[in-house]
Amino acid sequence: MTSNRFVTRNAVTIAVTMMLFVGLRIPPARADRLDELERRAQELVEELQTELKAVRAERRLLEAEREAFENTRAQVAEEAPSAETDRKVNVLAEELARLKDEIVVPESVEYESEHGLGPAASKIYRIERGLSLGGYGEGFFSETVSDTRGSRDTADALRFVLYTGYKFSDRILFNSEIEFEHATTSATVTSGGGSVSVELAYLDFLLHEKANARMGLVLVPLGFLNEIHEPVFFHGNQRPEVERRIIPSTWREIGAGVFGNLRDDLSYRAYLTTSLNAKGFSSSGIRGGRQSGNRASAESLAVSARLDYEPDYVPGLLVGGSAFVGETGQNESFADSEVDALLTLWDLHAQYRVQGLELRALAAFGTIRDAGTLSRDAGSTVGDRQEGYYIEGAYDVMPHILPQFDRQYLAPFVRYEHFDTNASAPSGFARDRTKDTELYTLGLTYKPHPQVAIKFDYRNFELARSERTDEVSLGAGFVF
Repeated sequence: MTSNRFVTRNAVTIAVTMMLFVGLRIPPARADRLDELERRAQELVEELQTELKAVRAERRLLEAEREAFENTRAQVAEEAPSAETDRKVNVLAEELARLKDEIVVPESVEYESEHGLGPAASKIYRIERGLSLGGYGEGFFSETVSDTRGSRDTADALRFVLYTGYKFSDRILFNSEIEFEHATTSATVTSGGGSVSVELAYLDFLLHEKANARMGLVLVPLGFLNEIHEPVFFHGNQRPEVERRIIPSTWREIGAGVFGNLRDDLSYRAYLTTSLNAKGFSSSGIRGGRQSGNRASAESLAVSARLDYEPDYVPGLLVGGSAFVGETGQNESFADSEVDALLTLWDLHAQYRVQGLELRALAAFGTIRDAGTLSRDAGSTVGDRQEGYYIEGAYDVMPHILPQFDRQYLAPFVRYEHFDTNASAPSGFARDRTKDTELYTLGLTYKPHPQVAIKFDYRNFELARSERTDEVSLGAGFVF
């Protein structure tokens, strides 16, 4: 704008000068005025020259700024990532996300049971592809407090478990559980050795929500705790005795079957597997007949099935039943005879959880054919009927006493059990009344974190005949 103004004013000056000195004839009388005009013209020229110098200086400054701007733009263009760089960055970001999903290290984990597995064992179902790791552990100190004759206080690193799974595709996965019991497999001066066992190892073929296939070493789907036995998800340092003696947890067999959800509120599992071996039965029950996938005899097979119903109209309620039917003779000789030793074992169970209240009940019943022959072979009474039940209640009081700790949990609980592995004896044999037991358990479960539980409980045993030590236990468990 300054440059245009200069050109205009310069043109006017030239025109005036030409008019004064060339185009006009000035009379002598006005010579004094001519000098005045010349002087004023000279001043105007000097003023215009000064402005011209300022414009040139301004132009040089603008040129310098433009050059600096062009240099900066060129530098930015050189430093800006190319399309190829952008592509590589995106590929790396996708690869990191994939590895995070495969290794399963999320910032937070929702622990929920899926397809009959414990919440930690179910992690494999929540990843897209690749490796899944999880596990749990528990241990406790137990002190005898009454009827202590012949007993002692103990401390036990009861078990440490690793879950390892691999998801090959959206439809095929492998899952396994390896358990280390009692800290060492070597015997010590105090006790015999522990064990290392594979508690489950199976392949799932996820075909449809209503029908999927499973094969391998599977958990028999009876009761609450045979499948879901992670310590954070049950009360007490010891599992309920009904689910150890009548339902012989942890009970696994080699076989195959189907599972799924018939509806959103109705799930099932059904397997054909190896059976128990009656050579291990005794007056204490059928627990000793578990083959656990260790070169198991498959002469006798069994079927097991489970159905659970969780109605939408009663949130928090679960009711269901399960059953196992199979011969257990395994073509063995019992007291010089062969028997089928058919075992029928079934349970009914219910659970209700709402607003901190937890209620659970289970009843289990079993019958054994040819129990007389089995008793003669074992040299003790193998009951032809077994039964047991328990009821349990707990309530989370933390929201009422320390509501600011909203992620913590503190629940007093009580459980009553009655079980008898000799509820009925075969002809010619007397019942072993020392197996007829009532058990009262009182305790407290504290979870400073949803994946960690600290437990305190008192167990009082009442036997129909004889005595058994009462126990006070303090322990802890965790899942990951």
